[in-house]
Parts: sequence; C-alpha cells; structure tokens
Amino acid sequence: MLAYARDRRRFFLFGSPRTVDADTHRHRAEVLLESLLTLGPTFIKLGQLLSTRPDVLPPAYIDVLSALQDDVPPAEWGEAKRVLEDELGPVDERFASFDTDAISGASLGQVYRARIERDDTTQEVAVKVRRPNIEELVAADLRVIHWSLPILLYFVDESRAFSLENLADEFSKTIREEMDYEREAEMLTEIRANFAADDRFLIPAVVESHSGPRVLTMEYVEGTKINDVETLERKGIDRTQVAENLQRSYLQMIIDDGVFHADPHPGNLAVTDDGRIVFYDFGMSGRVDPFVQEKIVDFYVAVANQDIDGILDALIEIGTLSPDADRGVMAEVMEIAIQDARGEDVEQYRVNQIVGQIEDSIYAFPFRLPKNLALVLRVATVVEGVCVTLDPDFDFISTATAYLTEQGYREESVRRYLEETGQQLRETGESLTRLAPKAERALDRLDRDDLYVRIGVEDSEDVFETLAKRLVYGMLLTMSLFSMGVLYALEAPEASIVAAVFSVVVTIQLYRSFRKPHAIRAKPQFTRQNLRKRRGEE
Repeated sequence: MLAYARDRRRFFLFGSPRTVDADTHRHRAEVLLESLLTLGPTFIKLGQLLSTRPDVLPPAYIDVLSALQDDVPPAEWGEAKRVLEDELGPVDERFASFDTDAISGASLGQVYRARIERDDTTQEVAVKVRRPNIEELVAADLRVIHWSLPILLYFVDESRAFSLENLADEFSKTIREEMDYEREAEMLTEIRANFAADDRFLIPAVVESHSGPRVLTMEYVEGTKINDVETLERKGIDRTQVAENLQRSYLQMIIDDGVFHADPHPGNLAVTDDGRIVFYDFGMSGRVDPFVQEKIVDFYVAVANQDIDGILDALIEIGTLSPDADRGVMAEVMEIAIQDARGEDVEQYRVNQIVGQIEDSIYAFPFRLPKNLALVLRVATVVEGVCVTLDPDFDFISTATAYLTEQGYREESVRRYLEETGQQLRETGESLTRLAPKAERALDRLDRDDLYVRIGVEDSEDVFETLAKRLVYGMLLTMSLFSMGVLYALEAPEASIVAAVFSVVVTIQLYRSFRKPHAIRAKPQFTRQNLRKRRGEE
C-alpha cells in the first residue's frame, strides 16, 4: 500500500507520480503472491478473484496471480479424512476404494478419486472434501479484510475504490456460498438439467447418498485439460469448434437460463476424446436477474450490429459506464475492442492515441463494476482467455451474432425498435397539435413584456469556486508583495520576512489552483495482443 501510495504521490501527501517499470510491478506481484500463499486459503481465494480483475490490479499482477488458479497444495490426508468421516462415516465402509492422493487442490477444498458400489456395479466418483477448520479461519480472515478496507481505500483513486468496495462485498458472499456444498449440488443439478438435451456438453451427476454440507461426491468424468492444446491437436479435436461451443454454452447460461457456472478457468474445463466439453467445480456459480439479462442482450445485439451508440447506451443503462463519460473517446475505445474481438490486428499507434485522449479528457476512468455484474464480467474475461488459447484468431462477435440470430434476439430487437419508433411518432404528432396554441400564448406574453426567463447554472466541476479562490489568492499575493516592499522600505526586516514567507505560501496555493489533476496512466489490456506478444517473446 505504501509503495502504491508513493506511485501516486512521490512524498505521500504531495509530489508528482512515480513511473514504475514492468519489472518492478512483477516483483511486487511475486511478493504479493508469496504473501497470499502464506496467509492461507481465504487469501488464496482472494488472489484467485483478483487475478480476473484488471479494473483493480495492473496487468503484471494479473499474470502472476493467475498461478493461483490450479496450483494450490492440498491439505494432509489425515485432516481431510476426519472431515470426510465426520460427514459420511468410515471411509472403508462407504467407499469400495479411495485414493488418498488428491487429484486437485483448491483454496477451500480438494478432490479425490474413489469407487462406490451402486446397484451391484462399481462406479468411479470424484469426492470433493472441504478443508479442515476452514469455516473459523474464513470468518476471521473476512473480519481482517473488512477492517483493512477503509485503510486500503485511502491509498487508491476513486474509480478503484468503487471496484474494491464491490469486490470486498462480492468476495464475502462468494466464499461463503462456495463453502456450502449443498448449494453447489443444487446449482450443478440445475445447470446439468439445462444442458441435458445437448450432447456437446457433459456435466457430472451428483451422488446424493455420498454428499453433504462439507462433502460433495460426483460421477468421475475424465478429459483433457482444455488449455492442453498439443494433446487436443494430437487427438484430432477441432479446437475452433470447442471454443465456439464454449462461448455458446455461456451465452445460453447467462442470456437464456439465468444461472451459470462462474469459474471457467482451465482447471475446471476439460474436453473428452469425442470433443465434448466437461464442466467441473460449481462452487462459484451465480444467477442473472431479468433486467441484467435484457441489457446484456441489448449490448450483444449492438455489438453484432456494430452500433457504437447502442453499445454505450447499454453500458450506461446497466451501470458499468458513467453517463458523464466522453462518448467520443469511449466510441473509439469500443471500435478498437470490436476490432480486437474479431481477431483483427490493432494498430499500436491507435491504442496510444486513445490512452492519450483518455488522460487528457477523463480524470477517473469511467468504467465501473456493479455488484450484480461482477461474476458475469469474471466469466466473460476468463472465457475469452480460454477461447483465445484454443484459437488465437477466434471471432467472438461472429459466434455471438450467430447465436443471437438463431435464438431470435436480433429480430426481437428490431421489432421492439419499430414499436418504440412508432410510439415516438405518435407522441410527436400529439405534441405538434398542442404546439401552435402554446406558441401563440408565449408570443402574446412577449408582446405584453410579460415573459420571464429563469436560468440555472450547473457547476459540477466547481469552476466558479476555483475562479473565486484564484481571485482571492491573487489579491492576497498583491497585498503581501506590496506590504513586503513597504515594510522593507520602513526598515522593518523581521516583518518584511514574515510578509515574504506569506507571499511564498500564497504563490504556492495559486500555482496549485492552476495545475490539472493527473489522469490515471494505464495501458489498455488486450488479451489477443498480449497472447501474440508472449508468443513472439517465446
């Protein structure tokens, strides 16, 4: 926090911003990673969430913290066994066999392979066991996080403060939900039912007889990790088709079903030998309310039609873009984003130009993240990364456009637009019929010198207050300089020194009133460009 505060103001309370190179950012991120691992499961989970939040941390931190997605050491088997037996009974009695080496470790639990006897057959299952004593530890850590938040907010700018407050609330809710395996079983079952008739996807079934609040047993489904590109290629699996199916599945979950798997990082996605996508770990899952669904559809339809004004209107209505944002600059940002999403090359000079415009015209970057969109944005960010890994030239917009067209959303959007236009024309006609008599009354009042105009001036930028301060400082400076000269002429050196010091203070205040606030200096993060850059470095 101290380092970040000095980045903004070199001497904490004043001074110009410091320039921090990429190596310094990466070193700090590595130190943070070690600290999170030392602090334990709650902070590991926080690090996982931060690794998908470019609105909070610089790109170097995102890259380093992404290591927390899969690489979390499991708890000792003896401790996990106690949790398992407290929930289900003796392991030897409930399971035909149990492999005590965890196949994956997560911040809140770990997964083991086992076999159970069902209907005179042996079935392979995956058993997810909550970490021992995790409830008390999480409760204590959450108290620390909430006590620390006001201190942290003091060191960050306004836009990041908004994101951090929402992140803290989201994190508390998410981590408690993720520890509830009964909720996870319900969400898994509901999402599995939504895809029951689609053979492109495979979601393991819950074994209710061997599940509880701290243990979740599912059928074991094997597959190749979705980002293991070489193995997928060797098995002859169409990676572009897999990427398209993955994006379509999340469009369906978010837009149509209203319930979605919210943790699509590569450790939770696999591909079977016949190309079906397997979903694991539904601990982080969420619901989308109808209003958000409608606005997301409006956003995607506007993107499909390359309607920049429609995109900005949808973002403003949903609460992610400030209404006061410079629409001209934001329109250029959206054009670059669409160009990148289509897999086209983005000229670096255009990116630099946009950054310059943002810094010149906007003090706080106008994108914000409301609570009801936090998980949705996480999904969009992580799914994009997975799809680009599968196919660097994957066209997100074409896939989304095809899906919206097939589901009839674009036709519905056109129909609704025509209805709204018709309503506006009717209202315009009614207004025209009332316009003539109102105009005649106004002209009669003007003829009688009985027309008054009331004007209200809005000063959201405090322009008048700033001008008043400058006038006062100017008058004080003039007075102090005059006094200093008079006192010096009257041979009163001590008094003239006091006047000189006062003049210096007033001069500094006057100078500061003319300085422009520093803009947020950040480089836009384009996943596809970063992927090409990394491949070039390799």
